Amino acid sequence: MPNSPRIQGIRPAGYIVDEAPLPVPVAQAADDLRAVREQWGDLLAAIGRPPRAEWPPRDSRALGAVPDDEPAVGRLPLILREHPAPLNLAALDAATTTERELFELCDTVAAAVQRPVRRRPSLNIPSYSGRTAPTRIRMVVDRADRADPARWSYASPTDPGSRAHGLHWAAVWLEGRALGEESGDLFAPVRPLLADEIAATARRARARVERALGRDGQPTALDRPCPYCRGPLTAYTRSGDPAAATVVCGTGSSCTAPVLLNGRGRREWSGAELVGLFGALEAEGRR
Repeated sequence: MPNSPRIQGIRPAGYIVDEAPLPVPVAQAADDLRAVREQWGDLLAAIGRPPRAEWPPRDSRALGAVPDDEPAVGRLPLILREHPAPLNLAALDAATTTERELFELCDTVAAAVQRPVRRRPSLNIPSYSGRTAPTRIRMVVDRADRADPARWSYASPTDPGSRAHGLHWAAVWLEGRALGEESGDLFAPVRPLLADEIAATARRARARVERALGRDGQPTALDRPCPYCRGPLTAYTRSGDPAAATVVCGTGSSCTAPVLLNGRGRREWSGAELVGLFGALEAEGRR
């Protein structure tokens, strides 16, 4: 197994290899990794689209439908490919950075907790001039163990290893290590210091992806006016929860939109009401 310098670098003085593992912050790390992989298809699709304020957001779960040209959540494989002319450089940078960080983290975690590939004895009985020579025993790689689908395989100059399966698999594999999922004796428990690194990397990745997709809780001024009063529309999302999006008209109570006023006296769409707003915006755009 490669001796990762990153593993050496995060071990403090007095680190004891066989100490009992301590509780780790697995819940948030697992949640962040799931959020990254569930939004990964949307991020890849965003690379080919020019960045702009739009409604509905790139994730259409809030409206109960997924456009035909968007990848479904959780579909495999979702592989980052080369884009000769990307239209959204922020999305491309978020995707490449996130993929690189998670792949490198998988290498680090595997170097720390994954058992090396077993070797098994193989009998070699050569024959010389019709006579059998003394039996020789040599150790060979256990191919079944090396091909274990739960194993993280390192990349080499000629083989991408597990990276060939894309970020989606990397996130699933890291989630399994964070949660302590067992696979025979293939993995040792994740130590607290490494668990903190998994949590921090997952948290950064989620924030980066949601920021690139406009889902970080920041308000977005839509580029189309209210179809009922021509007032400015502003969309609000709750970080990590596109389904909690709302749209507010800036005109006030004089707006004739068929929705209730919010606490500030402005028309506000949320939940199923967003379907009606989207339909009205589309109809207005066709006029």
